[in-house]
Amino acid sequence: MNAPLVTVICVCYNHARFVTEALDSVKAQTYQPIELIVIDDGSTDGSPKIIKQWIASHPETVLLLNGANIGYCKTFNKALKLAKGKFIMDLAADDVMVDSKIADQVNLFDALGDDYGVVFSDAEYIDEFGKPIREHFQHLFIKGLIEAVPQGDIYRDVLDKYFIPAPSMLSRIEVYQMLKGYDEELAYEDFDFWVRSSRNFKYRFINKKLVKIRRTSASMSTGWYKPGDPQLFSTYKVCIKAMNLNRSSKDWQAWKARVRYELRQSVFSQNFHEAGLFYSLLAERNQAGFLDWALAMLNKLRLPLSPLRRTYHRLRFR
Repeated sequence: MNAPLVTVICVCYNHARFVTEALDSVKAQTYQPIELIVIDDGSTDGSPKIIKQWIASHPETVLLLNGANIGYCKTFNKALKLAKGKFIMDLAADDVMVDSKIADQVNLFDALGDDYGVVFSDAEYIDEFGKPIREHFQHLFIKGLIEAVPQGDIYRDVLDKYFIPAPSMLSRIEVYQMLKGYDEELAYEDFDFWVRSSRNFKYRFINKKLVKIRRTSASMSTGWYKPGDPQLFSTYKVCIKAMNLNRSSKDWQAWKARVRYELRQSVFSQNFHEAGLFYSLLAERNQAGFLDWALAMLNKLRLPLSPLRRTYHRLRFR
C-alpha cells in the first residue's frame, strides 16, 4: 500500500532569519511523500527572496506570495485550497520539525480509527538563537496546570484550559474540510480549531517532542493580553461559538470556567472592553457569581493592574 501524501503548509511573515531552517526541517523528514506549500504573507524583511533562493534547489515546492499582509488565517486558507494531502501540517516559518515527526504521527494514525482527526505531541521551546527554553508538557506538569494529557474526546478540556502545542499537530484533511479552513474573521486560529474540531473528532497524544517552537519578541503569543491586542476579542468570539456546540451540563461547566478565566485576565490586563463582554456572557446565562460581579465592578474603575498581573504570571508560570 502506498504511503499517504502529507501536505505541509508553511506560513511566513517576516521570518527571514528562520525560514530556511524551517524549510530544511521539512526536507529532512524521514517520511515520504510530502507536498510542501510555502506562502509568504506580505513580509517586509526580505523573506520572499530567501524563500525563492531555497526553492531554486527544491523546485517541486509550491510558492504563493501575498501582495500585502492579510493575516495568518486568510493566508493559510489560500494554501489549503491547493493541498492534495490526506494529512495537513501547519508549520509557521520560525518553527522546526524533528526529522521523524510526520513518520511518527502517520504511523500512529494507521492504528487509529477514522474518528481520530488530530495527533499532537510534546514540544520544546527555543529562543531566537535555537537555544532550548523549556519542554512544553514538563512545564505544565511542574506548574500544576494539568495532571494528565487529555486524549480522545477533549472538547471540554480544550474549552477549559490550554494544553496543546499547536505546531505539534498533524490533522486529517477531513478536519479542515469540515471546518472549511480557519475562521478568517479571527486574529488567531488554534483555540477555534480545537473547539470546533474536537466536537466532531477525537485527538490522540504521542509522547515525543516532535517540534521545536520558537519564542521571540515578535511571536504572536508575546502580544497576548496586551491592551488592544485583537487575539482576546477572537477568544470572546470563540466562546460565543461554543455556546452553540455545548451538549451537556459538563460542557457548560467547562465553558463557564473558560469565560471566567478570560474575564479575570481581561480585568487585570486592562482590556476593559473585553472584560465587559466576558462578564455579559456570564450574566446573560445567569451564571455570574459574586466574584464575577466584583470583577465587573473593578473593571469599571479602569485601574492600572497590568503590572500586578505581569508580576504574578512571572512568579507563577515561568
